[in-house]
Amino acid sequence: MLVCLFIVGAYLFGCINGAYYVGKMLKNSDVRRLGSSNAGARNAGRVFGREAFIYTVIIDAVKTVVPLAIVIYLFGERPLILGMIAGAVMVGHIWPVQLQFQGGKGVVVYLAAALVLAPLALLITGIVVFILFILKKDITIAGLIGFFVIPVMLFIKAEFILAATFSILLFIVIFLHRNGEGT
Repeated sequence: MLVCLFIVGAYLFGCINGAYYVGKMLKNSDVRRLGSSNAGARNAGRVFGREAFIYTVIIDAVKTVVPLAIVIYLFGERPLILGMIAGAVMVGHIWPVQLQFQGGKGVVVYLAAALVLAPLALLITGIVVFILFILKKDITIAGLIGFFVIPVMLFIKAEFILAATFSILLFIVIFLHRNGEGT
């Protein structure tokens, strides 16, 4: 029962949409009505500037790290519970109840979850994304391809539950990017 409460709490944390609230605070505007109409860090940066991008990334990363850190502190490193918490934050970010289920595309949540649960894989992902960006000159394509490193590395390390979790989260991120728009 306690785990279910934490999953609901993680969803509610996920509903704290950085791009939306930064847009409201900095420009009194709804980022979902501007630019790509997406409530994500990249659109916030495009529409409101670098400062909005940075604030959005920080908010979205913190809202992911905090529930995961609390669960690790209380329950230890239990991959199934951590996977459900990461998934709940992602669902809250993408489909926030208070914003009529119109949120972001989950990139920062995916990366912040990896920061907590697979930091080495995240570091290698960063290197791969950098190399791909130099070769392709397209950060969205480089990122989406590079993000595969995380579940692959977890699978190689035989961390199958986390590998499955990150595979599902990545599938969601890629599915939401299918129209070619960035975050």
